[in-house]
Amino acid sequence: MKIIDLFCGIGGLSLGFEQAGFKTVAAVDMWKDAVTTFNYNRHNKVGMTISVEEFNEKILPDLLKKHKISGIIGGPPCQGFSTVGRREVDDPRNKMYLEFYKAVKKANPYFFVIENVRGMLTLNKGAFVKDLVERFGEKGLGYKISYKLLNASDYGIPQNRQRVFYVGVKEGTFVFPKEITPVQKLSAKDGISDLEGSDNNHYGSDPANEFQKAMRGCCKHPLNQDYTNHSEQTIGIVNQIPDGGNIKSLPPEFWNIRKYNKAFERMGTFKPSNTIDTGHRNYFHYKEPRIPTVRESARLQSFPDNFEIIGTRGSQYKQVGNAVPPMLANIIAKAIKKQIKR
Repeated sequence: MKIIDLFCGIGGLSLGFEQAGFKTVAAVDMWKDAVTTFNYNRHNKVGMTISVEEFNEKILPDLLKKHKISGIIGGPPCQGFSTVGRREVDDPRNKMYLEFYKAVKKANPYFFVIENVRGMLTLNKGAFVKDLVERFGEKGLGYKISYKLLNASDYGIPQNRQRVFYVGVKEGTFVFPKEITPVQKLSAKDGISDLEGSDNNHYGSDPANEFQKAMRGCCKHPLNQDYTNHSEQTIGIVNQIPDGGNIKSLPPEFWNIRKYNKAFERMGTFKPSNTIDTGHRNYFHYKEPRIPTVRESARLQSFPDNFEIIGTRGSQYKQVGNAVPPMLANIIAKAIKKQIKR
Protein backbone atom coordinates (compact mmCIF):
# COMPACT_ATOMS: atom_id res chain seq x y z
CA MET A 1 0.00 0.00 0.00
CA LYS A 2 1.54 3.24 -1.19
CA ILE A 3 1.21 6.71 0.29
CA ILE A 4 2.18 10.32 -0.46
CA ASP A 5 3.25 12.61 2.39
CA LEU A 6 2.56 16.31 1.72
CA PHE A 7 4.06 19.02 3.96
CA CYS A 8 6.10 16.11 5.26
CA GLY A 9 8.69 17.87 7.43
CA ILE A 10 11.12 15.21 8.64
CA GLY A 11 8.47 12.55 8.09
CA GLY A 12 7.15 11.62 11.52
CA LEU A 13 3.70 10.94 10.07
CA SER A 14 4.93 8.82 7.17
CA LEU A 15 7.46 7.02 9.40
CA GLY A 16 4.59 5.75 11.53
CA PHE A 17 2.79 4.56 8.39
CA GLU A 18 5.96 2.89 7.08
CA GLN A 19 6.35 1.04 10.37
CA ALA A 20 2.82 -0.28 9.78
CA GLY A 21 3.74 -1.62 6.34
CA PHE A 22 2.92 1.28 4.03
CA LYS A 23 5.41 2.52 1.43
CA THR A 24 6.03 6.22 0.88
CA VAL A 25 6.51 6.90 -2.84
CA ALA A 26 6.71 10.71 -2.60
CA ALA A 27 7.17 13.30 0.15
CA VAL A 28 7.03 17.05 -0.35
CA ASP A 29 8.09 20.05 1.71
CA MET A 30 9.58 23.46 0.98
CA TRP A 31 11.92 23.35 3.99
CA LYS A 32 15.28 22.07 2.73
CA ASP A 33 16.63 21.08 6.16
CA ALA A 34 13.58 18.95 6.91
CA VAL A 35 13.68 17.20 3.53
CA THR A 36 17.41 16.56 3.99
CA THR A 37 16.65 14.83 7.30
CA PHE A 38 13.73 12.95 5.71
CA ASN A 39 15.94 11.53 2.95
CA TYR A 40 18.94 10.88 5.21
CA ASN A 41 16.87 8.42 7.24
CA ARG A 42 15.32 6.54 4.31
CA HIS A 43 16.79 4.23 1.69
CA ASN A 44 14.47 5.30 -1.13
CA LYS A 45 15.03 9.08 -0.59
CA VAL A 46 11.70 10.19 -2.07
CA GLY A 47 11.65 13.58 -0.33
CA MET A 48 11.42 16.61 -2.65
CA THR A 49 12.11 20.26 -1.83
CA ILE A 50 9.39 21.78 -4.01
CA SER A 51 5.99 23.35 -3.45
CA VAL A 52 2.94 21.10 -3.34
CA GLU A 53 1.54 23.18 -6.19
CA GLU A 54 4.52 22.30 -8.38
CA PHE A 55 4.31 18.68 -7.26
CA ASN A 56 0.63 18.52 -8.25
CA GLU A 57 1.33 20.00 -11.68
CA LYS A 58 4.63 18.38 -12.65
CA ILE A 59 5.22 15.24 -10.58
CA LEU A 60 1.89 13.76 -9.53
CA PRO A 61 0.48 12.99 -13.02
CA ASP A 62 3.47 10.76 -13.90
CA LEU A 63 3.53 9.28 -10.39
CA LEU A 64 -0.08 8.16 -10.78
CA LYS A 65 0.82 6.33 -13.99
CA LYS A 66 3.36 4.23 -12.05
CA HIS A 67 1.65 3.74 -8.69
CA LYS A 68 -1.79 3.09 -7.26
CA ILE A 69 -1.93 5.45 -4.31
CA SER A 70 -3.73 4.10 -1.24
CA GLY A 71 -3.45 7.23 0.88
CA ILE A 72 -2.37 10.85 1.05
CA ILE A 73 -1.27 12.17 4.43
CA GLY A 74 0.05 15.49 5.72
CA GLY A 75 -0.37 18.62 7.79
CA PRO A 76 -1.30 21.51 5.47
CA PRO A 77 -1.19 24.98 7.08
CA CYS A 78 -4.67 26.51 7.32
CA GLN A 79 -4.13 29.88 9.03
CA GLY A 80 -6.57 31.67 6.73
CA PHE A 81 -9.54 30.16 8.53
CA SER A 82 -8.88 32.54 11.43
CA THR A 83 -10.21 35.43 9.35
CA VAL A 84 -13.70 36.58 10.34
CA GLY A 85 -16.19 38.14 7.95
CA ARG A 86 -14.98 36.78 4.61
CA ARG A 87 -14.99 33.56 2.64
CA GLU A 88 -12.13 31.99 4.61
CA VAL A 89 -11.15 29.40 2.02
CA ASP A 90 -10.26 32.19 -0.44
CA ASP A 91 -7.67 33.57 1.96
CA PRO A 92 -4.21 33.25 0.30
CA ARG A 93 -2.93 31.58 3.48
CA ASN A 94 -5.15 28.59 2.67
CA LYS A 95 -3.48 27.95 -0.68
CA MET A 96 -1.55 24.98 0.70
CA TYR A 97 -4.70 23.41 2.16
CA LEU A 98 -6.35 23.72 -1.27
CA GLU A 99 -3.31 22.10 -2.91
CA PHE A 100 -3.69 19.16 -0.52
CA TYR A 101 -7.32 18.93 -1.65
CA LYS A 102 -6.25 19.00 -5.32
CA ALA A 103 -3.79 16.17 -4.73
CA VAL A 104 -6.48 14.02 -3.11
CA LYS A 105 -8.90 14.83 -5.93
CA LYS A 106 -6.37 13.82 -8.60
CA ALA A 107 -5.08 10.68 -6.91
CA ASN A 108 -8.45 9.47 -5.55
CA PRO A 109 -6.82 7.37 -2.79
CA TYR A 110 -8.71 5.05 -0.47
CA PHE A 111 -7.96 7.34 2.48
CA PHE A 112 -6.43 10.64 3.52
CA VAL A 113 -5.14 11.90 6.86
CA ILE A 114 -4.72 15.53 7.92
CA GLU A 115 -3.00 16.51 11.17
CA ASN A 116 -3.47 19.99 12.59
CA VAL A 117 -3.36 22.06 15.78
CA ARG A 118 -6.26 21.72 18.22
CA GLY A 119 -7.42 25.31 17.67
CA MET A 120 -8.65 24.50 14.18
CA LEU A 121 -11.58 22.60 15.69
CA THR A 122 -13.20 25.73 17.10
CA LEU A 123 -11.47 28.62 15.34
CA ASN A 124 -13.94 31.01 13.70
CA LYS A 125 -16.89 28.83 14.76
CA GLY A 126 -15.39 25.69 13.24
CA ALA A 127 -14.93 27.17 9.75
CA PHE A 128 -12.13 24.76 8.85
CA VAL A 129 -14.03 21.64 9.89
CA LYS A 130 -17.09 22.80 7.99
CA ASP A 131 -15.11 23.41 4.81
CA LEU A 132 -13.22 20.12 5.11
CA VAL A 133 -16.45 18.12 5.48
CA GLU A 134 -18.06 19.93 2.55
CA ARG A 135 -15.00 19.69 0.31
CA PHE A 136 -13.79 16.16 1.07
CA GLY A 137 -17.02 14.62 2.39
CA GLU A 138 -19.75 12.58 0.78
CA LYS A 139 -21.14 15.58 -1.13
CA GLY A 140 -17.63 16.52 -2.28
CA LEU A 141 -14.94 13.94 -3.01
CA GLY A 142 -16.96 11.15 -1.46
CA TYR A 143 -15.06 10.40 1.75
CA LYS A 144 -16.61 9.55 5.08
CA ILE A 145 -14.76 11.76 7.53
CA SER A 146 -13.93 11.17 11.17
CA TYR A 147 -11.96 13.58 13.32
CA LYS A 148 -10.77 13.61 16.90
CA LEU A 149 -8.53 15.57 19.24
CA LEU A 150 -5.79 13.18 20.38
CA ASN A 151 -3.25 13.58 23.16
CA ALA A 152 -0.02 11.68 22.48
CA SER A 153 0.28 10.85 26.18
CA ASP A 154 -2.88 8.71 25.91
CA TYR A 155 -1.13 6.45 23.41
CA GLY A 156 2.06 5.44 25.20
CA ILE A 157 4.11 8.53 24.34
CA PRO A 158 5.76 10.43 27.24
CA GLN A 159 4.59 13.86 26.08
CA ASN A 160 1.45 15.97 26.40
CA ARG A 161 0.77 16.89 22.80
CA GLN A 162 -2.76 17.60 21.62
CA ARG A 163 -3.42 17.58 17.89
CA VAL A 164 -6.48 16.98 15.74
CA PHE A 165 -6.47 14.17 13.21
CA TYR A 166 -8.95 14.10 10.33
CA VAL A 167 -9.30 10.77 8.55
CA GLY A 168 -11.35 10.26 5.41
CA VAL A 169 -12.08 6.80 3.98
CA LYS A 170 -13.94 5.70 0.86
CA GLU A 171 -15.66 2.72 2.49
CA GLY A 172 -17.06 2.30 5.97
CA THR A 173 -16.38 4.75 8.78
CA PHE A 174 -12.99 5.13 10.42
CA VAL A 175 -13.02 4.60 14.18
CA PHE A 176 -10.11 6.06 16.12
CA PRO A 177 -8.22 3.56 18.29
CA LYS A 178 -8.96 3.65 21.99
CA GLU A 179 -6.44 5.26 24.32
CA ILE A 180 -3.91 2.73 25.61
CA THR A 181 -2.49 4.78 28.50
CA PRO A 182 -5.28 7.12 29.64
CA VAL A 183 -4.43 6.66 33.33
CA GLN A 184 -0.89 5.33 33.80
CA LYS A 185 0.82 7.67 31.38
CA LEU A 186 4.53 7.53 30.67
CA SER A 187 6.45 10.36 32.32
CA ALA A 188 9.35 12.44 31.02
CA LYS A 189 11.61 10.32 33.21
CA ASP A 190 10.14 7.14 31.71
CA GLY A 191 10.99 8.49 28.29
CA ILE A 192 14.56 9.71 28.65
CA SER A 193 16.12 8.65 31.99
CA ASP A 194 18.59 6.32 30.24
CA LEU A 195 19.96 9.30 28.30
CA GLU A 196 21.16 11.03 31.47
CA GLY A 197 24.95 11.12 31.43
CA SER A 198 25.11 9.86 27.85
CA ASP A 199 26.82 11.43 24.84
CA ASN A 200 27.15 10.68 21.15
CA ASN A 201 29.46 7.76 21.93
CA HIS A 202 27.59 5.82 24.61
CA TYR A 203 24.35 5.54 26.60
CA GLY A 204 24.37 6.70 30.20
CA SER A 205 22.64 3.57 31.51
CA ASP A 206 20.68 0.50 30.50
CA PRO A 207 17.09 0.97 29.34
CA ALA A 208 14.71 1.21 32.28
CA ASN A 209 11.47 0.18 30.55
CA GLU A 210 9.92 -1.15 27.35
CA PHE A 211 9.55 2.30 25.78
CA GLN A 212 13.28 2.99 26.13
CA LYS A 213 14.10 -0.47 24.74
CA ALA A 214 11.84 0.17 21.74
CA MET A 215 13.37 3.58 21.06
CA ARG A 216 16.91 2.18 21.21
CA GLY A 217 16.26 -0.78 18.97
CA CYS A 218 19.67 -1.92 17.74
CA CYS A 219 21.25 1.52 18.22
CA LYS A 220 24.64 1.28 19.96
CA HIS A 221 24.81 4.93 20.99
CA PRO A 222 22.47 7.94 20.82
CA LEU A 223 22.64 10.51 18.01
CA ASN A 224 22.17 14.28 18.37
CA GLN A 225 23.03 14.05 22.08
CA ASP A 226 24.84 17.41 22.32
CA TYR A 227 24.35 19.55 25.40
CA THR A 228 23.68 23.29 25.50
CA ASN A 229 26.01 25.50 27.53
CA HIS A 230 23.86 27.85 29.61
CA SER A 231 24.89 31.01 31.42
CA GLU A 232 25.51 30.91 35.16
CA GLN A 233 22.39 33.03 35.64
CA THR A 234 20.21 30.54 33.77
CA ILE A 235 21.66 27.56 35.64
CA GLY A 236 21.17 29.33 38.95
CA ILE A 237 17.53 30.12 38.20
CA VAL A 238 16.65 26.66 36.88
CA ASN A 239 18.23 25.01 39.93
CA GLN A 240 15.73 26.89 42.10
CA ILE A 241 12.64 25.95 40.09
CA PRO A 242 10.76 23.00 41.61
CA ASP A 243 9.76 19.87 39.74
CA GLY A 244 7.14 20.82 37.15
CA GLY A 245 7.29 24.50 38.09
CA ASN A 246 8.26 27.68 36.21
CA ILE A 247 9.49 31.21 36.80
CA LYS A 248 6.27 32.03 38.69
CA SER A 249 7.24 29.38 41.26
CA LEU A 250 10.03 31.71 42.41
CA PRO A 251 9.80 35.00 44.35
CA PRO A 252 8.39 38.00 42.38
CA GLU A 253 11.83 39.56 41.84
CA PHE A 254 12.56 36.80 39.31
CA TRP A 255 9.38 37.23 37.27
CA ASN A 256 10.58 39.98 34.96
CA ILE A 257 13.56 37.98 33.70
CA ARG A 258 11.22 36.52 31.09
CA LYS A 259 7.96 38.25 30.20
CA TYR A 260 5.62 35.27 29.98
CA ASN A 261 4.26 32.84 32.56
CA LYS A 262 5.76 29.64 31.15
CA ALA A 263 9.31 30.95 31.03
CA PHE A 264 11.86 28.62 32.61
CA GLU A 265 9.25 25.87 32.80
CA ARG A 266 10.67 22.65 34.17
CA MET A 267 9.43 19.24 33.12
CA GLY A 268 7.76 17.19 35.82
CA THR A 269 9.66 14.01 36.68
CA PHE A 270 6.56 11.86 37.10
CA LYS A 271 4.25 13.26 34.45
CA PRO A 272 4.42 13.48 30.64
CA SER A 273 6.73 16.14 29.29
CA ASN A 274 5.65 19.52 28.04
CA THR A 275 4.69 19.73 24.39
CA ILE A 276 7.90 19.60 22.39
CA ASP A 277 7.76 22.81 20.37
CA THR A 278 10.01 24.63 17.92
CA GLY A 279 11.27 27.17 20.45
CA HIS A 280 13.07 24.58 22.64
CA ARG A 281 14.31 27.17 25.16
CA ASN A 282 11.06 27.51 27.09
CA TYR A 283 11.33 24.28 29.06
CA PHE A 284 14.08 22.49 30.97
CA HIS A 285 15.10 18.97 31.93
CA TYR A 286 13.28 17.57 34.96
CA LYS A 287 16.54 16.83 36.78
CA GLU A 288 19.41 18.77 35.24
CA PRO A 289 19.61 22.60 34.84
CA ARG A 290 19.53 22.59 31.03
CA ILE A 291 17.19 22.30 28.10
CA PRO A 292 16.69 18.79 26.68
CA THR A 293 19.09 17.71 23.95
CA VAL A 294 17.81 17.24 20.42
CA ARG A 295 17.87 13.46 21.02
CA GLU A 296 15.89 13.77 24.25
CA SER A 297 13.33 15.93 22.42
CA ALA A 298 13.16 13.41 19.57
CA ARG A 299 12.78 10.55 22.07
CA LEU A 300 9.88 12.36 23.77
CA GLN A 301 8.37 12.63 20.28
CA SER A 302 8.85 8.83 19.92
CA PHE A 303 11.45 9.00 17.14
CA PRO A 304 13.75 5.95 17.33
CA ASP A 305 17.31 6.66 18.45
CA ASN A 306 18.77 5.75 15.04
CA PHE A 307 16.75 8.53 13.38
CA GLU A 308 19.33 11.30 12.93
CA ILE A 309 18.34 14.97 12.66
CA ILE A 310 20.48 16.95 10.16
CA GLY A 311 21.26 20.68 10.23
CA THR A 312 22.30 23.34 12.71
CA ARG A 313 21.30 22.79 16.33
CA GLY A 314 18.54 25.40 16.12
CA SER A 315 17.21 23.82 12.94
CA GLN A 316 17.29 20.36 14.52
CA TYR A 317 15.14 21.50 17.44
CA LYS A 318 12.68 23.16 15.06
CA GLN A 319 12.46 20.06 12.88
CA VAL A 320 11.70 17.83 15.88
CA GLY A 321 9.17 20.28 17.33
CA ASN A 322 7.24 20.47 14.05
CA ALA A 323 6.96 16.70 13.67
CA VAL A 324 4.12 14.26 14.29
CA PRO A 325 5.05 11.57 16.85
CA PRO A 326 5.72 8.44 14.74
CA MET A 327 4.26 6.14 17.42
CA LEU A 328 0.92 7.97 17.28
CA ALA A 329 0.98 7.95 13.49
CA ASN A 330 1.68 4.21 13.60
CA ILE A 331 -1.37 3.53 15.77
CA ILE A 332 -3.59 5.42 13.32
CA ALA A 333 -1.94 3.69 10.35
CA LYS A 334 -2.56 0.23 11.79
CA ALA A 335 -6.25 1.06 12.30
CA ILE A 336 -6.56 2.26 8.70
CA LYS A 337 -4.73 -0.80 7.40
CA LYS A 338 -7.04 -3.07 9.36
CA GLN A 339 -10.05 -1.34 7.84
CA ILE A 340 -8.66 -1.64 4.31
CA LYS A 341 -8.25 -5.41 4.74
CA ARG A 342 -11.83 -6.00 5.86
